[in-house]
Order: sequence, then C-alpha cells, then structure tokens
Amino acid sequence: MQLELIDKCKNNNRSAQLQLYKKYCDGMFCVAMRFLKNADDAEDVLQEAFIKAFQRIEQYKGDVTFGAWLKKIVVNRSIDFLKAKRNNTIALDESYMHVADTDDWNVASNVTTHQVKETMEELPENYQYVVKLFLLEGYDHSEIAEILDISETASRTRLLRGKNKLKELLKAKYYGTGS
Repeated sequence: MQLELIDKCKNNNRSAQLQLYKKYCDGMFCVAMRFLKNADDAEDVLQEAFIKAFQRIEQYKGDVTFGAWLKKIVVNRSIDFLKAKRNNTIALDESYMHVADTDDWNVASNVTTHQVKETMEELPENYQYVVKLFLLEGYDHSEIAEILDISETASRTRLLRGKNKLKELLKAKYYGTGS
C-alpha cells in the first residue's frame, strides 16, 4: 500500500502526496519541534521538508522506511533553519581530538526526562545537535557526521563533551552544586 502511494507520488499525484503528508505530518512536526521549540517555525520547516521530499522522491530507493528517509530531511531542514537563525557561529576544528567512548548516561533518579530535555536546550549549539540526534532521534555517529558535515571523531567528541556538560548542568540545577 505505502509503496504504491510512493510510486504515485513519483508520478506527481497530488492525492497521493496529500495522503503521505497526512500520514507523516504529526510525527515529523514533533521531530521539528524537538529542535525548534516554536510551533510556527516547526510548521514552516515541516512544509519545506515535505516540498523537498516530494521534489526528490525519485531519490527514495526503499533501502530504509519512508518515515526514516523523511525524518532525515526534517532534521536537516531544522538544523539548517537554526543555523540560518544564528548565522554568527564560529566553526571549531575538532579533527585533532580523540575521545574514549563511554555509554554512561546515568543521572540521579530524581531527575525527570523532561528536566533532561529542558536542560539540553542550554547546551552549546554544536553539542546540543549531536546529543539530540544521538539520544532523541537515535542516529549513530556515522549518520550524525553525515547530517552535520563533520567527522565521526568530531561527533563522538561533541557527544562526550555534550554529555559531560549536560550532567554538569543537571547537577547544578537539581542537586544544588556545580562542578
């Protein structure tokens, strides 16, 4: 059924496009909101993402689910929007850095998921993107590197530093002590 719908979209069938839009718009809106925190901006990005998806639907080969393919477009559009909004960022050369991977994401049991997500917003932008893509969106380092146009080493570095900064912020906010 869905492949048939996608094939119709490849033939520029407006009815099929509307059906796909209705099927995915709510979920993709949530993805955009996790990055943008503003409903108007998220709706704008969502519309741009769907337009781009329908313009490039010939590139969809079915090697991942359509939802995963579309989600990547929404994430990229969200990040592009944020970059354009904060066009005064300075690139950081992290190619010389080496990190040790660690899976220790434990925080105190009294800290809620909402508090963690809220505190993520306080992270520096370059850490925030990697932490969100890794923790909230489930991307691995090779995917994050491709999305953000950085090396996998930079992705790992930013994730490790972002995680440490996040723990530091949580500690200061919810335990009354800072590092």
